Amino acid sequence: MEGVGLCANNKQKQNQMLPNKMRGEFTRNQRKDSECLSEAPDLEFEYSDADNWAVELSELYSYTEGPEFLLNRKCFEEDFHTHMPDQKWTELDSVQHRAHAMRLLDGLDVIGRERRLKVARAILYMTQGTFGKCSSELEVQHWMRYNVFLLLDVGAFTALVELLNMEIDNSAACSSAVRKPAISLADSTDLRVLLNIMYLMLETIQREEPTDSSEWRTIRETFKSELGSPLYNNETVSVMLFGMVTKFCSGHAPHFPMKKVLLLLWKTILFTLGGFEELQCSKVSKRAALGLPQLPEDSICVVRSMRAASPPASASDLIEQQQRRARREQKALIKQDNLDAFNEKDPYKADDTREDEEENDDNDNSLEAEPFPLERDEVMPPPIPHPPTERVCFPKGLPWAPKVREKDIENFLESSRSKFIGYTLGNDTDTVVGLPRPIHESIKTLKQHKYVSIAEVQIAKEEEYEKTPLSGGEEELELCATELLYQGILPSLPQYMIALLKILLAAAPTSKAKTDSINILADVLPEEMPTTVLQSMKLGVDVNRHKEIIVKAISAILLLLLKHFKLNHVYQFEYMAQHLVFANCIPLILKFFNQNIMSYITAKNSISALDFPHCVVHELPELTAESLEAGDNNQFCWRNLFSCINLLRILNKLTKWKHSRTMMLVVFKSAPILKRALKVKQAMMQLYVLKLLKVQTKYLGRQWRKSNMKTMSAIYQKVRHRLNDDWAYGNDLDARPWDFQAEECALRANIERFNSRRYDKNQSNPEFLPVDNCLQSVLGERIDLPEDFQMNYDLWLEREVFSKPISWEELLQ
Repeated sequence: MEGVGLCANNKQKQNQMLPNKMRGEFTRNQRKDSECLSEAPDLEFEYSDADNWAVELSELYSYTEGPEFLLNRKCFEEDFHTHMPDQKWTELDSVQHRAHAMRLLDGLDVIGRERRLKVARAILYMTQGTFGKCSSELEVQHWMRYNVFLLLDVGAFTALVELLNMEIDNSAACSSAVRKPAISLADSTDLRVLLNIMYLMLETIQREEPTDSSEWRTIRETFKSELGSPLYNNETVSVMLFGMVTKFCSGHAPHFPMKKVLLLLWKTILFTLGGFEELQCSKVSKRAALGLPQLPEDSICVVRSMRAASPPASASDLIEQQQRRARREQKALIKQDNLDAFNEKDPYKADDTREDEEENDDNDNSLEAEPFPLERDEVMPPPIPHPPTERVCFPKGLPWAPKVREKDIENFLESSRSKFIGYTLGNDTDTVVGLPRPIHESIKTLKQHKYVSIAEVQIAKEEEYEKTPLSGGEEELELCATELLYQGILPSLPQYMIALLKILLAAAPTSKAKTDSINILADVLPEEMPTTVLQSMKLGVDVNRHKEIIVKAISAILLLLLKHFKLNHVYQFEYMAQHLVFANCIPLILKFFNQNIMSYITAKNSISALDFPHCVVHELPELTAESLEAGDNNQFCWRNLFSCINLLRILNKLTKWKHSRTMMLVVFKSAPILKRALKVKQAMMQLYVLKLLKVQTKYLGRQWRKSNMKTMSAIYQKVRHRLNDDWAYGNDLDARPWDFQAEECALRANIERFNSRRYDKNQSNPEFLPVDNCLQSVLGERIDLPEDFQMNYDLWLEREVFSKPISWEELLQ
């Protein structure tokens, strides 16, 4: 705040040094800028699992890959016309389609690399909708769906996974790429073709349509279960793709097309585990199975119905506000009779009324989606005075039902008993003898809003297993897709998290190019660098778009994994979250937001004429420098806003109920960074920013809270209330110095015990293993002895039995 205040003082001095005319112009421009900011409409953004199908298809390809569309078509038509001369793909029947698809699939088994690549390109053309014979984008999408389900039915995906595994292990390509000074698009051709086919198949299959036949629905469900199971080389496809990510980050395979790998990994996780609505349904059913009460509301519906708030006032607005208050205070010093006379003669009496209303608005500090009271003076006519009775308005209900944890009730009772009785009863939350009547009412209210989470039940069960390892019985482990994925990535999860964050750092717009950073542009840079200004501009747009898509994919992967692991078992979530924290995920996300976030969200790094499938159906217009600069007409960039919300949600998940990590937010000075993000007028993004500000307000000091009352009011209006949570003041026990290292170490010990108990069967405690005490069964048990022992049995008897004296008396005693 000192930095903001210093900046404001400098601006004020510069303003005073200007001549009167220039000073007026300067102030008008400032007001105009703030008016534009406050009058900016809410962003019409609907958060979902992914963007619409056409956009998700187009983001797979970089603009540099444009010429390959015709190459794929050429490879398909050469092969097709060889076997079916004078025929069109769109005119064949289903039997002929299937026969040709089987023929292409057989071609993938050939030894020759060039021949195999041609067949793969022909299959890629099929998954692209055989666009050569289509006249519209809808027709391309129709044939894409038909061809993809056909290829899946004949077993193409399994063959592609095997080929991808072969390419991953291709040591010749890896060593060649490592030796190259500059890697380009040509180094990853084989991998790109395979990943393109797999992504298009997956993206097409997971989109359900009302017109899908029952056969297609069956194929989809079968594919979903196979994709989430370790059927390919005893590991899931997701684990194989995670392996590609770590191999790329280690520098052993710099030619891997990382954007395509990450997009395929994201869509695989999304399809096999389910999106956010499936998560909500799973949460409801799991709570019902555990006998917990229903959720107080559907969080997805609540967030979608929320309105955005106006951004907090800037430094110049605050200075102007102080000046107006000073003028009002001077007027208050005038004698009352003189003031009355002045008001009678003054033709602009309404202005004073307006100023009084402004003062009321300033004290209200509400952040509704309307212009600031300070700015309203300049753009709106004076309001017509109304009788006081007509101005009464009732407050709207808060969007979230308040919640209370069992621990909060225990703490409240403990402090009440200590105060009124002088002793405590531990975890007893029922005995209220000796406590005053108002305390009884408080406890009743707290219990009405008590919320028991699935995580609390899972932690309690885990503690029970640790206390009673023998009598606790065997845990019933449901082998769902989430559990299988966790088992697959558990051995190398720390490396996977570090690799994803490395790529995220390289793709962030705030990161500077360093010699030791990884090169994520291997699948976007052409073999020959651009020679004209237009080509350079096009490549610049392509590179920025490429980075934005990588950020979008990684943010979605991390958020989906965190949410699914938390629902499956809280310690799976904590294991992943702790390794993200250890890999500096919190400062990395804050660094990402330490930029002009409005510029990032409204960036126009796309050329709609070059997007698939538009570019293969319509003739390409002539691109000019002006058209590239202008970009599209969208109000905002969907993928960038999606990425920002995902990163904020990840930050919330990492810091929730963790005082040590909340202090990291304070230490890294996140408050001004997050406050700038409130300028984005989108309700969901503002909600998660306000949540992050709420958890640290008690640590920021009274002066910060006093200077940011609009933000504090917005937190009160939009964020869920936790009864007994003293978030707005600094007198909570949690605000005192905390042993942060001990907190993380205790959590880590719990996670390690959980992982070893559930997944490390070899490390079971020998003291807890059952012992057979029956002499007959022990002696009657057949033991297979090794051959060399059987051959030398006589020697062993002589050496170990006959030649050693045995004292039978001592043995019997």
